Amino acid sequence: MASPNANPKKDPPSSEETSYVKMSSADVDTRAGSDATLIGSHCQYTYCNQLDFLPFVCQSCRKTYCLDHRTETSHKCSNAGAWAERKRQTELARHSAGEGKRMRDLVAQKPCADDACKTVIGTSLVPGVHCTTCNRDYCLKHRLKEDHDCKNKIPIGARPTPAVVDGAMSALARLKNWSIAKKEAAKEAATRTLPKPKPSSAAQRVIAVNNLKKGAKGDDKLAPEKRVYLYVEAEAETAKAKFPKGQFFYSKDWVIGRVLDAAAKSLQVQNINNQSSDERDRLRVFHVEGGRLLEYNEKLGASVVSGNTIVLLRGVGKPPDLIDM
Repeated sequence: MASPNANPKKDPPSSEETSYVKMSSADVDTRAGSDATLIGSHCQYTYCNQLDFLPFVCQSCRKTYCLDHRTETSHKCSNAGAWAERKRQTELARHSAGEGKRMRDLVAQKPCADDACKTVIGTSLVPGVHCTTCNRDYCLKHRLKEDHDCKNKIPIGARPTPAVVDGAMSALARLKNWSIAKKEAAKEAATRTLPKPKPSSAAQRVIAVNNLKKGAKGDDKLAPEKRVYLYVEAEAETAKAKFPKGQFFYSKDWVIGRVLDAAAKSLQVQNINNQSSDERDRLRVFHVEGGRLLEYNEKLGASVVSGNTIVLLRGVGKPPDLIDM
């Protein structure tokens, strides 16, 4: 009979998924040694002693057990958990997949270099990806060259190519032409027969506004704090009567396009802005005190103040858009 304290000479592999290892026939023969009459091994659990031809070895207490007592729980292992702890230590000592490779330093926290992206990169949750072509840092969504339009960007630190220089000069030329055209349009409007700006001193403006409020017409339902009181006139080329004029009040929240419609209706000026796209037929609003044409989408309260004068002009056009040049 094998000794109860006998241990197998071959340690079971630590990669097994169970706390016990089934002995092979070679292991049993080795335990038997020179005694040809010893076949298998007896279970070392107390009161069992069952002979098993292919017994199991517990990896915690190193004793031999039969099929029924092979687990730590069934044989009340004296060193329970030792196998699990050895396996845990082995897993901790195993090299990670990226060990030995030098990773790029984390970029400082900053927005993604893509113009339309607001993602903050360089954090523990959102790393930054550096593009070596344009020399910028991007989030994971824009890390690929085609995702951040890399080919059209000048690399940071690189000298601009002649094509880029020519493009910049072209943009400056368009800006210069736009500025000149805008001044010419304002000059054309100003050279027409237009009323002069009202008194500019503070005291005179207060008196003028008070007088204006007495005769101004408008929607009586409009709250007083929302009203902007204006002198409104129409140029001779705009209406049949020469210098038709009136005093009106409008909401400061109205856009200039709505003010134009209301003023044209009050002065009985033909308004075909919604029917024609030809600037020679369209009405525009000229702000006398500001010396400029007002855009249709401007808010009245942001462009004029009570006591100012606006004039309806036809055929003056608008300053050319920089994008269309």
